[in-house]
Amino acid sequence: MTGKTWTIGQVARRFSLARSTLLYYDSVGLLTPSGRTGSNYRLYKKADLDKLERIRHYREAGLSLQAIACVLHRDGDGLRSLLEDRFVAIDLEIQRLVDQQALIRRLLRTEAASPGSEVVTKAMWVELLRDAGLDEPGMQVWHRDFERVAPGAHEEFLASLGIGPEEIARIRGWSQGADPISTSGSSL
Repeated sequence: MTGKTWTIGQVARRFSLARSTLLYYDSVGLLTPSGRTGSNYRLYKKADLDKLERIRHYREAGLSLQAIACVLHRDGDGLRSLLEDRFVAIDLEIQRLVDQQALIRRLLRTEAASPGSEVVTKAMWVELLRDAGLDEPGMQVWHRDFERVAPGAHEEFLASLGIGPEEIARIRGWSQGADPISTSGSSL
């Protein structure tokens, strides 16, 4: 072979892959090395490394080896369709996980409301914040930071304290930059 070549060990190290992965890719025809040494060792050329880079990107996108093989053997035909299908599958999986998360949250609330379990209420939380040295403006800063960093978690936290939807909306509203709440005893 002429030109720069790499051994299987060099390629494995360069791409942080197990040598067995490259052997498997060769056995299924996904990435066959361009040549062999006189001792029958695999040798990879630049084009092989470029192909391996594409394989890695497609794997990171969640495509199966079978789908990748189809794309590579058809010079990229069908890639857009495969990626769009994968995108839809990921959206469905995310929604399934969000639904599971909501179910677990409900189960945890139910468990927290069962006899013998301790529930943190709004009054308890306000008292804890005051004991920690936060006054009304400090609590407002705390809420604004929570809302900025994790708005969904902020809303869920407020709900976990037993606060109603209208009050949650009000707290989140001023946390997002509206005027601060009054100090008329409705603090949190």
